[in-house]
Amino acid sequence: MTNDATPPGGVSRVPQVRSVDPGSVHVLYEPRATRVVLTGEIDAELGPDLLEAAEDALSSGRPLQVDAHHVTFMDSTGLAFLARLASRSKAHRVTLIRPPAVVKFLIETTNIVQLLDVVDEEPGLVSATETPEDDGPQPA
Repeated sequence: MTNDATPPGGVSRVPQVRSVDPGSVHVLYEPRATRVVLTGEIDAELGPDLLEAAEDALSSGRPLQVDAHHVTFMDSTGLAFLARLASRSKAHRVTLIRPPAVVKFLIETTNIVQLLDVVDEEPGLVSATETPEDDGPQPA
């Protein structure tokens, strides 16, 4: 007798597990802005990392950008993170970059959208060698 998970007929009795896109958060410091990059599932499992990222980003004193382009899921933990950034960033409004439909739905439903500047275009990261004089003429 064998202890095989595959019964006669070849159909496995082992349940299939869906692949999970684990979440991550990274803080990037640029000369004129601090960017927080969110990817994957932004949920309670990522909570401690989000708290640390919020403190790091807010302590930079620079304008904050949150790139949410690669978020596949967000729960109340992610919403609380966005609200925390928006409410504690006194000098500048937080910019939410390229949020997917799931994030747009949540921030609109909860009215957090009123606390953020939402943009669908990539504002671009500024290279460390650029200075304000390199920007060229600005539109009036």
